[in-house]
Amino acid sequence: MSRIGKRPIAVPDKVSVTIDNQHVAVKGPKGELSRVLPAGITVVQDGGTLQVVRENESRSLRQLHGLCRTLVANMVEGVSQGFQKKLEIQGVGYRARVDGRNLVLVVGYSHEVKIEPPAGTQMAVDGNVNITVSGIDKELVGNLAAKIRAVRPPEVYKGKGIRYAGEVVRRKAGKAGKK
Repeated sequence: MSRIGKRPIAVPDKVSVTIDNQHVAVKGPKGELSRVLPAGITVVQDGGTLQVVRENESRSLRQLHGLCRTLVANMVEGVSQGFQKKLEIQGVGYRARVDGRNLVLVVGYSHEVKIEPPAGTQMAVDGNVNITVSGIDKELVGNLAAKIRAVRPPEVYKGKGIRYAGEVVRRKAGKAGKK
């Protein structure tokens, strides 16, 4: 049995969970999320905890068990606390700003790159080089941060580009260090 799938999910006091067959809706102080689980996977509410249960031991349900438990746990955490990803810009002249809801990046191209966030996510820029992506849906926050990083990933010779906060970029020596 899945070790992750067996773990119960603690539901905070401010969060309410509605289960209707395969449809799970979670409502909390930060917002509301819902998801339809695959057939054969059900969520059982027992007081202040949730348990994800599969109906049989088929291979496909065993594969989905831990995933569904993690998705429901992320929904509960998202509506109660929210998620955020931080990115850093490194490079001379590289900077970012927020224009309305859009993020505008100046990262060495002949034009500015504008990124429009999906509904339910927010972006903030601190000091022209620190970007914070936040929201209640972990999948949307992670995808938006990856989309921003993909505009100019860090290069290996000088380390210029957009990277996650705390990300370590392996550097290459270049021509001079080849001797």
